[in-house]
Amino acid sequence: MARLNVNPTRMELTRLKKQLVTAVKGHKLLKDKRDELMRRFLETVKETKTMREEFEHKMRSVHGDFLTASSVMSPESLDTALLYPKQEVYLKIDTKNVMSVNIPQYQVTTRTSDKSDIFCYGFGFTSFELDSAVMGLSELLPLMLRLAEREKAVKLMADEIEKTRRRVNALEHVLIPRYRDTIRFITMKLEENERSSRARLMKVKDMMIAEHIEYKHSNPDAV
Repeated sequence: MARLNVNPTRMELTRLKKQLVTAVKGHKLLKDKRDELMRRFLETVKETKTMREEFEHKMRSVHGDFLTASSVMSPESLDTALLYPKQEVYLKIDTKNVMSVNIPQYQVTTRTSDKSDIFCYGFGFTSFELDSAVMGLSELLPLMLRLAEREKAVKLMADEIEKTRRRVNALEHVLIPRYRDTIRFITMKLEENERSSRARLMKVKDMMIAEHIEYKHSNPDAV
């Protein structure tokens, strides 16, 4: 692992030790975030799968009603019946923050509160199957929006999990080991310098003692 390119000083050692503590704390927080995101992701995937199966089952039923209606009504009558809708639907989009992921929240409102406004035609010239299909589509709309919320949440959480995983790996396998290697190198360098300084001091001391002894031998009467 390549060390950081820093000067081996005590000040740099203190700074790196503080950064290592911060990196270790950040690594733990990111791991906790990743694990919690994964737990919620799996719950949402399971819920989405169940909701998708329910939606497809109901959609097949609605599609069957439309096929039956189109078989008993002429194409012109069917087009005319659905040409001018009475009801209008408005979609409001909010977001909910889940572990720093902005999950969309869809809210539907209609122009009127009268449920019969979903039928934009008279009942005298249409089939029962068309009524059933229109009613089924109206009931499917909330489920379809909830399913869209869950599927978007799954995608966003998967992206966030991947980004968090990369950060955890970068800290765990690159940055933290690099900090530790650099701290170890600086510590060894400082200890080596300290030993060298101690050796020099001892040598100077020995030289001073030797000079003093030689001086005493040369000047026995000196105090």
